[in-house]
Order: sequence, then C-alpha cells, then structure tokens
Amino acid sequence: MRNLWKIIIVLLLVASVAAVVVLKKKENSSGQPQTVVNNSQTAVVQTQQLSEPKKLPRLVDLGADKCIPCKMMAPILEELKKDYAGTINVEFIDVWKEPDRAKEYGITIIPTQIFFDASGKELFRHEGFFSKEDILGKWKEFGINLEGGKQNESN
Repeated sequence: MRNLWKIIIVLLLVASVAAVVVLKKKENSSGQPQTVVNNSQTAVVQTQQLSEPKKLPRLVDLGADKCIPCKMMAPILEELKKDYAGTINVEFIDVWKEPDRAKEYGITIIPTQIFFDASGKELFRHEGFFSKEDILGKWKEFGINLEGGKQNESN
C-alpha cells in the first residue's frame, strides 16, 4: 500500500511538471514578453518582443555596375539612403547579377527607378538617369517632403 502512494505521488509530480511546461510554452508562443531567471546571478532578464519594422516608402533603382548612367546614379542613391534613413528605403538591384529581379519588376531599360508607397503600391516609374533634385521633387508630389534631410540641415 505504501508503494502505491509513492507511485501516485510521483505521477502527480510528473503531471504537475508537464502542466507547467505546457503552460509556459503556450505563454511564450502568445507573443508576450517572457521572464528568464538566471540562477547563477539571480538576475531577471526580460526578452523584448521583436516588432515588425516600420513600413516606409521605397525607391528601387534597377541598373548595373558597369552601365554609365547607372554609375552616375550610384552616389545619388547612397546619399538618399544615408540622408533619409528611417524616412524612405532605397534599394539598388544589379540586373546583370540578378536577372530574375529585372523580370520581377518588368523593366526593359536601365537604369529604371520605381517609387513605391509604404504599402508597396507602385506610384511612379522612370527610365534613365534621374537627378537627386528630381527624385526629391517626385517624392514631394506624392506628399512625402524630404527637403529637410541631413544635407539641407547643414546649409
């Protein structure tokens, strides 16, 4: 009889541990921050929930490293990327290195600049060299004023 009680107690303990594990997994998968206790340092570390990055308007330039007008666009794109980080995303795609991407965007001439709103809808497409002033003007037409960027703050 005594052995039967020992078995019942052990089974109850195992069931309790299993229930705690299941509940912990359910909490962790719910997206709520979890608290981890580090016994060696008795520190409590709260994990941060990864948030989805803010969706921004996007400028995609499709070109090639060896194309002359594309080379002229490169420093403009780098300036835009640096000066307006957090306001717009700027992406360059080398269509000679990634021909499938050219097909994805349906381009026939390089360089081609495609303007997208924050939801991913195409707003405008330009073929050929496009100056920084023209790019900023186009964004302004779409209601996105980038004139106050870092470059203009130093003037």
